[in-house]
Amino acid sequence: MIVLLGLIVFLYAFASHKNAHREISQPNVEFVGENNLYITNENVSKLLIQNYRGAKNVPKETLALNELENALKSNPLVKSAEVYVAVNGELNAKVEQKTPIARVSTNASYYIDDEGLYMPLSSNYSARVPLVTGYVEKNNLTNIFTVAHKIQRDDFLKKHVIEIHQNINKVIYLKLRQCKFVVQLGDVKLLDKKINNLKAFYKKSLKENTLNDYKKVNLQFDNQVVCSKK
Repeated sequence: MIVLLGLIVFLYAFASHKNAHREISQPNVEFVGENNLYITNENVSKLLIQNYRGAKNVPKETLALNELENALKSNPLVKSAEVYVAVNGELNAKVEQKTPIARVSTNASYYIDDEGLYMPLSSNYSARVPLVTGYVEKNNLTNIFTVAHKIQRDDFLKKHVIEIHQNINKVIYLKLRQCKFVVQLGDVKLLDKKINNLKAFYKKSLKENTLNDYKKVNLQFDNQVVCSKK
């Protein structure tokens, strides 16, 4: 019994020591959520390796997983990250990217993500989202985000809105695909009612074949749509 107990302790200590000193393999990267890759597998692997002195050759017992997770999260294209080591020594990373819902194109170019935050453009993939033009401040994206978020969640708007324009007085305009008129949205108050009015106007004008008769559709007034003809 004593010999057997000693053998078990020896084997356990030997296995633990060998497992702790097993070298980390080439990182295995899994992307969750968004299918379009704004940051590539190679980019993530490079971040992991650079931030742990060549992570793929580091003994497992010395690997600081929290540091590697923080290194990934520091990338402005990454929303969240989880890093862990499998029993076989394989370094794994689960990465969730940010999701862009609008693209600002003024004196600077960047995305607004689905949390209303700044997201840089990617050299790997360009998102098909509404363009934002006019007077836009990077530290004051609330109104633009409110409209962009509404567009993302509404099938009609997502299909038709191609541009969000904000002037210096914070008045917001929309441009629709294949329509020559502009939609004067105004501010974001009563946004749902304004969008419902726009849908009703569009449906009626499409049926009557009069969409091309207007140069501006004003939604700022309560319970009515004011149109300016060409």
